[in-house]
Amino acid sequence: MSRAPLWRAIVALAAVALSLYIALTQSARLGLDLRGGTQIVLETKDSPTTKADAESTDRALEVLRQRVDALGVAEPGIARSGEKRIIVELPGVQDPRKAAEVIGRTAQLTVHPVTGESTEKGTAMPAADGSRTLPDPDRKGAYLTLGPTALTGQGVKDAQATLDQQSLAGWLVTLDFRKDAGDTWARITGEAACAPQNAPERRVAITLDDKIISAPGVNPSVPCKTGITGGTTQITGDFSQSEARDLAALVKGGALPVPVDVVEQRTVGATLGADAIEASATAAVIGIALTALFITVVYRLMGALAALALALYGLISYAALVALGATLTLPGLAGFVLAIGMAVDANVLVFERAREEYLGVRSADLAKPVRTGFAKAWSAVVDSNVTTLLAAGLLFFFATGPVKGFGVTLSIGVLASMVTALVITRVLADFAVRREFVRKRPGLTGIAATGRVRTWLARRKPNLVRHRRRWLGASALLVVVAVAGIALRGLEFGVEFTGGRLVEYSTSRPVDADTARGAVSDAGFPRAVVQESGDGDISVRTERLTDAEQQRVKEALAEPGGTVTVERDEMIGPSLGDELRQKALIALGIAVAAQLIYLSVRFRWTLAVAAVSAMVHDMLLVVGLFAWLGKPVDSVFLAALLTVIGYSVNDTVVVFDRVREVRRRDPRGDLEATANHAVVQTLPRTVNTGMGALFILTALAVLGGDSLADFSLALIAGVLVGMASTVFTAVPIAVALERRNPAPPPARPGGSGGTGGARDVPDGYSPLEARRRKERGTGAVV
Repeated sequence: MSRAPLWRAIVALAAVALSLYIALTQSARLGLDLRGGTQIVLETKDSPTTKADAESTDRALEVLRQRVDALGVAEPGIARSGEKRIIVELPGVQDPRKAAEVIGRTAQLTVHPVTGESTEKGTAMPAADGSRTLPDPDRKGAYLTLGPTALTGQGVKDAQATLDQQSLAGWLVTLDFRKDAGDTWARITGEAACAPQNAPERRVAITLDDKIISAPGVNPSVPCKTGITGGTTQITGDFSQSEARDLAALVKGGALPVPVDVVEQRTVGATLGADAIEASATAAVIGIALTALFITVVYRLMGALAALALALYGLISYAALVALGATLTLPGLAGFVLAIGMAVDANVLVFERAREEYLGVRSADLAKPVRTGFAKAWSAVVDSNVTTLLAAGLLFFFATGPVKGFGVTLSIGVLASMVTALVITRVLADFAVRREFVRKRPGLTGIAATGRVRTWLARRKPNLVRHRRRWLGASALLVVVAVAGIALRGLEFGVEFTGGRLVEYSTSRPVDADTARGAVSDAGFPRAVVQESGDGDISVRTERLTDAEQQRVKEALAEPGGTVTVERDEMIGPSLGDELRQKALIALGIAVAAQLIYLSVRFRWTLAVAAVSAMVHDMLLVVGLFAWLGKPVDSVFLAALLTVIGYSVNDTVVVFDRVREVRRRDPRGDLEATANHAVVQTLPRTVNTGMGALFILTALAVLGGDSLADFSLALIAGVLVGMASTVFTAVPIAVALERRNPAPPPARPGGSGGTGGARDVPDGYSPLEARRRKERGTGAVV
């Protein structure tokens, strides 16, 4: 075995072994929709300067969201209830009391110069000159007199918990100030540096909620009047890692505009019932099994090896999710659905290229076409995965909530799919084709077969690009219909976007969440969020609920639950608020711009614009379909829409990669013929990849229940539209733009004349096969 295959085998074995160890020794963190969690109800109170109302409560809600994110709680549920209450749902929290204490603190950070010290307690209330006296954290029984507030937490740009590099035993919090605050910090420390050594005036006090958490003395090396420049400082105090992390979260999130009290704390059940979760898991297993069976039938031995690699992909991606501590939720699973499709796609790309190589030469050496197939598919796999990773990474860094969770799982899935397709599948394929039994039976491998789609294309010889104006006209008409649906019917935003009504019922007989969910659905509210809440109570959250409808829900619950009493009835705000939606849109816009730049560099701006235009086309069609059907637009739909965007770009990049390759071989070739050749040669891959994804999605739609029906519908529509838009939208736009803005043709190597030679061979044919085709008069383009 040569060195390269040996290293691939070692990497593959190490990845599988490590993933298996993690999967067996650790368990995944499940989100609220899959497992439930802790629910904390906070109530805002009036402060001396701010009245507790709906507006101040909304501001407090956004501060709490930042705190919870900084604490590492992924995909929490946070919504305003009534005018002064905030409901915080935390999945996977080990210590809910501590979480309630941290997120509920006012967290008013202030910085003061120290003007003196004493052993007398004095007063913590600000005096007329703004000074106050507080206990010294470094000396028991001593008190520090603080001058007026010089800085507040609003001047802090970032806060990070870091290990003390000097002692390596404790933790500290590093603060980065905004520009003006950094100048103020330099002034305060510069004045303190002028005081004598060991004088109390040489210290600067940092307080949190009127408690001194750190009062360090200014280092002797700091010059008088100059102070500590650079806009950064550190809070020390012998913190543990969790204490430093909590403090950083409080400071980074900012101060609450009004105080809050914890009025209730309880455990809540999953928003998806056990039946729905079980049905979803069954559907996923059946869908993946059908996909594996399909690629095995189409590609035989190579397909069976790819199916094995697909199973290993599931293991590796799950282990990566667990190792990173990510939270697994239904929107997050959408990222894996896309990544599974991309894992299948990478294998199909390789096998189709290997087929082309084998059919061009029909050599007895199976290893060569397999090796060439991996080499030629490399650029398409990398480009399609990088564009998806760009979107996923930017969604993770700029968005919050379920959109951030989608970015995490999609990134993990894409990286795992690349490892399995380009490393594990190759190790298995190289091993198989070197066996004597396989070499004597090339038909067993699947790469020696033409395939139904390729046979049909060879017989029909379609020119799909010739009618590009007709295709673009049809695409434009579909976009007009979709936009009309959005404009005329509007979008049916779910409770997460619009808010609604929360009613909590207690029953005389125990009722599990699945039974209650069925009763509420039968009463006419299939999209209501039904959870177990507290000790056997049932909470129902829906967009619109009149008093008569609320009574109907109560009567429906009475059948399984006996006597039903309303324990709480409140209007609630959206859990996906304006700021979250704004961040999601900004993240999406940046992701699209990044993809446009990357594709412009890797291909050309004309192809990049065509790819992004097709993506927008697909997105509008899916949104328009939901508008016409009156389907709800919620976080699950948002995840599905992001999946559609990723799939659309991935599909288009594969075709454009073939266009680029053919044009490199024949730069002066007819553009329309080149584009048609690329479409025809990649069509088997497009069909086979799409079929693999549709098996999974159809199983989810049929067996996944109401909770996954709309999600599956969006993805099925997106896959079908994405397959069609690549051929009938992206390629025609690219051809039209290229004709208007042609690239200067490069100088041909070896002179300007001649059509023969290896450099003129179209993609997928060897020089020998190209000569045979020309002798038969079939030409170089299919």
